[in-house]
Amino acid sequence: MTEAIRIGVAGALGRMGRAVETLVAGRDDVRLAARLDRPGAADDAAHEMPLADFPAAAAACDVIVDFSTASASAALAAAAAGHGGPALVIGATGFTPAEDAQVRQAAKQIAIVRAGNFSLGVNLLAALVEEAARRLPAADWDIEIFEAHHRRKIDAPSGTALLLGEAATHGRGETLDAHALAARSGVTGARPRGGVGFASLRGGGIVGEHAVLFAGEEETITLSHSARDRALFARGALTAALWVHGKPAGLYGMREVLGL
Repeated sequence: MTEAIRIGVAGALGRMGRAVETLVAGRDDVRLAARLDRPGAADDAAHEMPLADFPAAAAACDVIVDFSTASASAALAAAAAGHGGPALVIGATGFTPAEDAQVRQAAKQIAIVRAGNFSLGVNLLAALVEEAARRLPAADWDIEIFEAHHRRKIDAPSGTALLLGEAATHGRGETLDAHALAARSGVTGARPRGGVGFASLRGGGIVGEHAVLFAGEEETITLSHSARDRALFARGALTAALWVHGKPAGLYGMREVLGL
């Protein structure tokens, strides 16, 4: 029997961290080896395994699954790179350019899977969006991306919305940085051709809703995805953890994990 992969969970006190722990507990191919959260954090639930510091977690784990914050993820990546491991699976979003650079630098030393969304459905949706954008000329088709999440989400647009925007612009041979449209307010003038617009909603306990609208003069095409249970993201993150274990240093995404 293959030995179970030792998993650490960073952001263990958060909703996603708890979802990962619950899923790990029900599987035989992985086992929980360490739990991390922000310094001074106090666990509000009974656990056999208390929160650990990074050196202890690094020694105990093959892979750390991280659903903390962008700043904490960047610091974790730098620490893991300096320690020579373990591999990381990062689900945080909202990275600043400096934090993004820190993660990319760390990926020169260790294997990292970073994704705005670990759902199989979302990653298939991104592939469909890219293909649709490739076939629908920017001169005739406008692209708008809508996303909705729970009231506790702190960044917008969501990492998944940005993933979909990148897929759309990649399909057109462009970059999202050059074509993302700022949020609209007031008299904004006519919509520029080739732009990718974003709209965000925050409220209640919405797990995740995403839709990509291709709008032509005479018809529209909408590609969408609805998440009903955040356990699906935990399952995808563990799939990424199993995949990245033993991989060479590099920054990977869910397309590599899923072979898309």
